[in-house]
Amino acid sequence: MELAPAATLLRALRRTGNLTRASTELGVPQPTASRRLAALGATVGAPLTVPDGRGIRLTRAGRLLADAADSALDVLERGIRRVREEIDPESGHVVLGFLHLLGRSLVPGLLRDFRADHPRTRFSLVQGSRQSIVERLVSGDLDLALVAPPPTEPVLESVVLTEQELFVAVPEDHRLATRANVAMTDLADEVFVMLEHGYGLRQITDDLCAAAGFTPTVAFEGQESDTVRGLVAAGLGVALLPAFEPASPTGVVEIPLAPRVTREIGLAWPSGRPLPPAVATFQEFVRRRADAS
Repeated sequence: MELAPAATLLRALRRTGNLTRASTELGVPQPTASRRLAALGATVGAPLTVPDGRGIRLTRAGRLLADAADSALDVLERGIRRVREEIDPESGHVVLGFLHLLGRSLVPGLLRDFRADHPRTRFSLVQGSRQSIVERLVSGDLDLALVAPPPTEPVLESVVLTEQELFVAVPEDHRLATRANVAMTDLADEVFVMLEHGYGLRQITDDLCAAAGFTPTVAFEGQESDTVRGLVAAGLGVALLPAFEPASPTGVVEIPLAPRVTREIGLAWPSGRPLPPAVATFQEFVRRRADAS
């Protein structure tokens, strides 16, 4: 029995719920797909699909096989990728995830310097919240991720690259705007603008407020730091954010916290499996940069 075609068919069926669409997606005639499905069902001794309206859905046996097919195809695809990159490492592909806040200077600087010596390496860049980036790294959607703080999941490894100081961002006419520094207790009566839950900065802010003895009043929640800063500039609240580079934006004053507050930024990757050559080369480049800083 041809297991690879059957595996790809199960994956397509789970996604589409329709044999015709799955066949079209795979570029095979529907009768051929039907025979493959029937042969696989006969091999395991149980039907793999049942009718579901105008389509079909996988039975429990079909779902179990589809899970196994996903895992097997992922391993095969990674193997093919490694072989291609072993033949020509410089033409490799790196899927890099990172937080929105790191896309302003850290990530562009790393990519610029790396590509100076590896101009043919291709990158796919994925941005999101810390939670979503870590989940996608665990699932195998990403090769590497830059997140803050570094993940603690046992299936991941990480190295700290740098520390980033956090500031209180307030409107330029705010009562605290002329202060040299601010304690978290000074913010107990303030209205906050925050990133949504799932972002590392949100958890840090919530934890700092709790340690200072208050629960923050949150007026707005966003998904990008630039939006949060814009709301601060509009006088709609205060926020805890890294410094805006190269200088504070119009309408916003950034005040250091006392005591000083920083967060660690780390590079993370899946443990227990070899990295494709291009990914390993970029990982080593970033780690050397961290050691040199």
